[in-house]
Amino acid sequence: MSLISLEGKRGLVVGIANEGSIAHGCAQAFRALGAELAVTYLNAKADPYVRPLAEALQASLILPCDVREPGQLEAVFDKIAQEWGRLDFVLHSIAFAPRDDLHARVTDCSRDGFLTAMDVSVHSFIRMAHLAEPLMTQGGCLQTVSFYGSEKVVEHYNLMGPVKAALESVTRYLAAELGPKDIRVHCLSPGPLKTRAASGINRFDELLARAAERAPMRQQVSVEDVGAYAAFLASDAARAVTGSVPYIDGGYNILG
Repeated sequence: MSLISLEGKRGLVVGIANEGSIAHGCAQAFRALGAELAVTYLNAKADPYVRPLAEALQASLILPCDVREPGQLEAVFDKIAQEWGRLDFVLHSIAFAPRDDLHARVTDCSRDGFLTAMDVSVHSFIRMAHLAEPLMTQGGCLQTVSFYGSEKVVEHYNLMGPVKAALESVTRYLAAELGPKDIRVHCLSPGPLKTRAASGINRFDELLARAAERAPMRQQVSVEDVGAYAAFLASDAARAVTGSVPYIDGGYNILG
């Protein structure tokens, strides 16, 4: 068997909204390498968009999951425990900030907006790690998604910059705590991608164009590019790597 394989592994993918989602690109890559998947959708409104994609991936479990709704995340992991009894990897690809706070200066963001953004975008990853730990009896891999705006000020990224910085720090702490159990933790940092979530950022098209013009490889990345790297990290080929924040951005992050 090829070392870069997910044959026999089972994974949970949280965050597919449509076919252009980062989570969908990752799910496709996981499945292409042989993984069995559980896929979640946000709510009844999202179900018709996500379910056909999950079925195309031959997902064994298709479950509702809004991390803001009490008990829903726990129900997902309870179902996985009942049906599978174990879990090998998790992809957390969700983030949210109230529109008014996202479009405002960080200086002006509301307390409630800040807490909501941190809860959905960061604490939910901690909750997933807590719930996944007892199911990863033979080790595993937890992955989440960040952006360069966590490290440098990116115009119009606003509140999500500090939020993603917190997510990257959480990744390192989880990696240190869970490493003795052979559970690896990573935070993918793609370049700008035209996803549904990104559409809420002001003048995002300009950021996309600028990244493609300036990146050393002179191209935009795709959700498939992110998926390929995520699948590698979930495989045994990356068994000695944890706590990383890999840039998948055509080299854009190396520029001043």
